[in-house]
Amino acid sequence: MTLLQGCGTALVTPFTKTGQVDLPALRALVDWQIAEGIDFLVACGSTGEAQTMDEGERERVTASVVEVVAGRVPVMSGATSNDTARAVDETRRMCRLGIDYILSATPYYNKPTQDGLYRHFMAVADAATRPVCLYNVPGRTAVNLHPSTAIKLAAHANVVGIKEASGDLKQIMEILRLRPQGFQVLSGDDWLTLPVIAAGGDGLISVVSNQVPAAMTALVHLLLSGNLENARSWHYRLLPLMDANFLETNPAPAKAALHLMGRIHDVLRLPLLAVSDTTRSALRAALRGAGVADV
Repeated sequence: MTLLQGCGTALVTPFTKTGQVDLPALRALVDWQIAEGIDFLVACGSTGEAQTMDEGERERVTASVVEVVAGRVPVMSGATSNDTARAVDETRRMCRLGIDYILSATPYYNKPTQDGLYRHFMAVADAATRPVCLYNVPGRTAVNLHPSTAIKLAAHANVVGIKEASGDLKQIMEILRLRPQGFQVLSGDDWLTLPVIAAGGDGLISVVSNQVPAAMTALVHLLLSGNLENARSWHYRLLPLMDANFLETNPAPAKAALHLMGRIHDVLRLPLLAVSDTTRSALRAALRGAGVADV
């Protein structure tokens, strides 16, 4: 199994103008990502609007990504629910589709205790036939997976890493300090890529790489090779685009940017809406600053 390392794109899910899953656009996006040198791909995460797709749609999206990738890069698929039984069922179904990793986020809304989180993720890990990457994103789920709980879960043979999107560098460094050998730590925030990898992290699951996969991959590779000076230059060049992608709720800006690039329709499912004209203008300027022409 390839190490969970490098730059992975948290893929958007393209929709048609009538709101259906746009598989041709998704396939083209996947092929382009691979051609641009991305290290791995993530389907059906929060950036992919998995919460507003039904089981059949999530399976079709994941199966399409696996089919187009055809083994060229690892594929990770989201399997998240605030109902542990459903998360377990989703994990089993996604594993059967031939993915390489499961990405499982902390249960949203319920606000479980740390012991509840531990038992939830243990159930997911027990059910998985592929390695599991934990996903801590308290800004979306209203619950924080503490470093001590993450490290406790890392003892499970199927738990191989964590996507850390708490935005708390001290917390991330505590995981890096305590992690067992082979447990991978990925930044879940584009703008924290530099400090997380400089502190010993292993890579990034990126939103911005939806638009600039080659540039984000170059940044991550420079950091992993220890070339901090050049990495810092890339970071500050891309920082305005990172900021623009979060002027409104993800993935609305990411989809707007890809629409400006002519790759997908600018369609989301309620309760998310297309971005404002102000955000669209900021995205256009940031894309040009990052070297994307014709937007």
